[in-house]
Amino acid sequence: MTRFAGVYVAIVTPFTSDYEVDYKRLTELCEWLIQEGVDGLVPSGSLGEYATMTGEERAKVIQTVIAAAKGRVPVVVGSAAPSTRQAVEWVQFSKDAGAAGVMALPPINYKPLLPEVFAHYEALNTVGLPIIAYNNPHDYKIDLTPEILTELSKLENVVAVKEFSGDLRRMQDILAQTDLEVMVGVDDLVMEGALIGATGWIAGVPNALPKEGVEIFRLARAGKLEEAQALYRRLLPLFHYDASPQLVQSIKYMMELAGFPVGPTRPPRLPLPQDYYAGIKKAFDYAVGTAAGK
Repeated sequence: MTRFAGVYVAIVTPFTSDYEVDYKRLTELCEWLIQEGVDGLVPSGSLGEYATMTGEERAKVIQTVIAAAKGRVPVVVGSAAPSTRQAVEWVQFSKDAGAAGVMALPPINYKPLLPEVFAHYEALNTVGLPIIAYNNPHDYKIDLTPEILTELSKLENVVAVKEFSGDLRRMQDILAQTDLEVMVGVDDLVMEGALIGATGWIAGVPNALPKEGVEIFRLARAGKLEEAQALYRRLLPLFHYDASPQLVQSIKYMMELAGFPVGPTRPPRLPLPQDYYAGIKKAFDYAVGTAAGK
């Protein structure tokens, strides 16, 4: 049985104009995404700006999303923290709050030794909540290779990996060498990943275009290449922004274009240059079929 199948949206955190968490808008966002057909919600990740929150805010965000989901879709909580003890506490909090699992980075503050990586996940494993290991070697100093994941998969609760290396061959190797579920971790490899066997996608741009995200993943998983290609090629210029360090500002702007504004990003993330926004709007218009001449 696949535990985390389908499109899980790594949800943004709405803020008011004075940078307070907008819990009402967060509830509305969860409701909209569920109504649009997404398979799961992932709060408290980097796209959700967890690092800018107080502990109290982060806890309330997690509780708000779980309450809004009402058991209709699973909630997988981002558990990243500066220390293993803090990460374990967030996994325990998430379990107690009713989460279906956690998305767990390795140690993030420095380049850890392999015994430290294993000890970190062993500590998270003791909580008893299913774990999606998060491999992001671009932003953090450790690469969870298929060989490392083979060892981590021996832990009872490590059941999946969010693969963000950007290398399609890596997904193939993980599927061949481990029994882990593979979840596509970057939007602009979602069609390819689904075609070769990834059973889930932790998605960014579907915050703004959830229905299109669900459709492209469904088509690719079904092997309907011609239909999938037609949709994917329209979405791809927009999906590329998910792989950028400016993904949070970019996706929040896409949500504004989609008619679902969620407020600003918190500093240190600032508004982007106007020409950058113009590029996003061009890609958005192309994705939804409103570009000139289309």
